[in-house]
Amino acid sequence: MDDLNNTSEALQALQAKLIQQIDFIYKDVDANIDSAQLSDELIKLMRLEQHCHQPIPYESHWSEKDIIMITYADSVMQEDQSPLVTLQNFIDTYIGKSINSVHILPFFPYSSDDGFSVIDYSSVNESVGDWEDIKEIATHRRLMSDLVINHCSSRSAWFQNFVKGEGIGHDYFYTASIEDDVKDVVRPRTSPLLRETETGKGMQNVWCTFSHDQVDFDFRNPEVLKSFVDIIRLYLDMGVRIFRFDAVAFLWKTLGTTCINLPQTHEVIRLLRTLIEHAQSDAVIITETNIPNTQNLTYFGNANEAHAIYNFSLPPLLINTLVTGSCLYLKRWLMSMPPAQNGTFYFNFIASHDGVGLRPAEGLLDDEELLTLVDTMQEFGGKISWRSAEGGQQKPYEINIALYDALQGTTKGKDELGAQRFICAHAIMFALEGVPGVYIHSLLGTHNDYEKFANTQQNRSINRHRWDYDLLQNHLSDPNDHHYKTLSSMKHLLDIRIKQPAFHPNATQFTLHLGLTLFGFWRQSQNRKQSIFCISNITDEKVDLLLNGLNLIMTEDWYELISDTSIDPLQESLILDPYQTVWISNIKTAQ
Repeated sequence: MDDLNNTSEALQALQAKLIQQIDFIYKDVDANIDSAQLSDELIKLMRLEQHCHQPIPYESHWSEKDIIMITYADSVMQEDQSPLVTLQNFIDTYIGKSINSVHILPFFPYSSDDGFSVIDYSSVNESVGDWEDIKEIATHRRLMSDLVINHCSSRSAWFQNFVKGEGIGHDYFYTASIEDDVKDVVRPRTSPLLRETETGKGMQNVWCTFSHDQVDFDFRNPEVLKSFVDIIRLYLDMGVRIFRFDAVAFLWKTLGTTCINLPQTHEVIRLLRTLIEHAQSDAVIITETNIPNTQNLTYFGNANEAHAIYNFSLPPLLINTLVTGSCLYLKRWLMSMPPAQNGTFYFNFIASHDGVGLRPAEGLLDDEELLTLVDTMQEFGGKISWRSAEGGQQKPYEINIALYDALQGTTKGKDELGAQRFICAHAIMFALEGVPGVYIHSLLGTHNDYEKFANTQQNRSINRHRWDYDLLQNHLSDPNDHHYKTLSSMKHLLDIRIKQPAFHPNATQFTLHLGLTLFGFWRQSQNRKQSIFCISNITDEKVDLLLNGLNLIMTEDWYELISDTSIDPLQESLILDPYQTVWISNIKTAQ
């Protein structure tokens, strides 16, 4: 009886909250929308009338043990085997307990953009496997999946119904007139915004933020919202526990505005969070908003919107630091970053299936630094993707390059310290406040895939290699192979990280002032028992680290965790090799 009463009370509170959120979203759209009826429909789609959790505010469902590997379903391929099965075998054999979560990039039927132009949200692309394969992975790892919520494929049944002018989807897509004021619309692409489409209702101009194969939804229609709530329920049933809201900043459109980061977009995210956390208390939303840093931070809301945001400024700033040998901009940014509230966290990454976004570096790197970074990456084989800025100006949007190749040298040119520089980048990222996300090709030290780029003529293909599993196993069985060495070094760092309470995503962090050649910060566990000084030489020369400036408490023993050596607090200094990182802790092995 108590359970029934608790569920009833939770449902009443939930419905009241949903009505308030629905009223805000649709207040300027349609006065005839029945908020109470729509809230009931959303509750039923999520089956919350059967089982409803009461979320605990500011509760954190993560720890220092959480690491997320980012991969495509078919990043590792073996003949006569489902790629999802091969991926599971790779993870079990070579990753083990070092990483407890996996982000499988869109594994649905698609027509372009390597999965981000979804044809059918409710099925698994038969070329990679099926839902049983997905559920099997979800039983062993915390599973993260994309909710491609801004747009879908022009080949989807929904859009085909739009073209016919009847059936589910006929009114799901945003259209505009060529006479409408769209001059202020912010876009990440240079293609025309509107796509002419002949439909059963005449010629329509469909809004396409990204490409003409990726047609934007019209969330002013509550049926679109209901369809995505239904999809979310399916994904929860299939074992998804982390939702990546792809390109969500562009979700709501209002003519005459920038059509990015609009208040209704934020409220839709809050509404979806409300539903998700009542259905699955430990489920997490991560918003993918590749925009300037100050705008990105707004997606935390007041710990009531995204549980996590991508730390998009980290990749360009960290790469800039390591190729210039100066941590000026990285340190300045880190000092300005607010700590994530309890119940939220930063999702840290330095490489992914996409390129290195440059919009998040706007206002953090000056134009000259950005130009130098772009030029250096092009010298290392990278490609540059462009966007349309104010007045039709073309500006670099992202650098497309494998991270291993991005760090093969400095602004002075290529050198022999690429491997050390690459590991240094990850040693910094793994120690920062937040949860680390590691791209499979970073774990493996994969190079630029020029052949795939030549075949597709898509810049992003350069960093989306598909490994033949038999060939990869040969590499990973040879201790002298750089892929073996890279994976071993990365796992060594991860195996240390996941044992340190001071590396909890919400543990205290302070930036250290050690000059421009040493980048450092201090972490302290939430119970204040463990301190770790994380310091990296970000140059190609040896640097002297003065220990008396670190305030190593003399009554405690100190250890360097990476090399597993003791530190004498009376010792004056440590000499750090080029790109060497030290994690100096007052606890040798935390359990």
